[in-house]
Amino acid sequence: MYAITGITGQVGGEVARRLLSQAQAVRAVVRDRSKGAPWQALGCDVAIADMNDAAALTEAFKAATAVFVLLPPIFDPAPGFPESRRTIWAIRQALEAARPDKVVCISTIGAQAKQQNLLTQLTIMEQSLRELPMPITFLRPAWFMENFRWDIASARDHGVIHSFLQPVDRPVPMVATADIGRVAAELLGENWSGTRIVELEGPERPTPQQIARTLGDILGRDVRAQVVPRESWEQGFRSQGMIHPEPRMRMIDGFNEGWITFESDRVQKGLVPIEHVLKALIDEVPPGARSL
Repeated sequence: MYAITGITGQVGGEVARRLLSQAQAVRAVVRDRSKGAPWQALGCDVAIADMNDAAALTEAFKAATAVFVLLPPIFDPAPGFPESRRTIWAIRQALEAARPDKVVCISTIGAQAKQQNLLTQLTIMEQSLRELPMPITFLRPAWFMENFRWDIASARDHGVIHSFLQPVDRPVPMVATADIGRVAAELLGENWSGTRIVELEGPERPTPQQIARTLGDILGRDVRAQVVPRESWEQGFRSQGMIHPEPRMRMIDGFNEGWITFESDRVQKGLVPIEHVLKALIDEVPPGARSL
């Protein structure tokens, strides 16, 4: 039995589909039963548990061969990351009580960075969960290719993508969520001891300029990458409703300045090219949709 958290998202859903295709038993861990209904129709067991409820998570993880952990993303955290700390504490308590045979946990590129930023939430998770007694793997993926979903409308309507990643001719490690889910499912099927880190990126490192050109080729129009000046970030993020934009800004700084990077030189390569992801995003985003 494989207990999967975050199953309603892109990565968790891909993990579950991969396991189901191998005729494995899957338990969908969801907050409410309506979210679990589609997975129950596919043959999954369904466990109802809020990610902050240690007791409910314990029941969801009981008798599991392996647990897939995906920390719910908090994009506008309060200072000190109290929201994520509560969730991490609940996950740890549940894993300690349920004692699954092994755990695979989605972390991030740059989890080893000392500078505080939005991804520090996953650093805190690694530090807490690595003390667990069962084998645990932290899968550290690169920048999600699917983040360019927010640029599709602007590229289609105005021929521009607004790049926070800069300079726009600098290659950035990226990966498709399909590759993350595929590798996570493979890791769940492996046996190992202790704690290990697996780092993952796509087959190539594109630049924002290359992504703009690729979008242009797909859309049949000229598309360029336009730098978003650093001094405008805070006002822009606050206009979107953010209260604490500093962690998000520091995360982007980390990619741009090079201190959010992989820890080792043994990075696993994914299979899905950026062109495939961009084509899928264009199909998903209807004409007339607004960009951020």
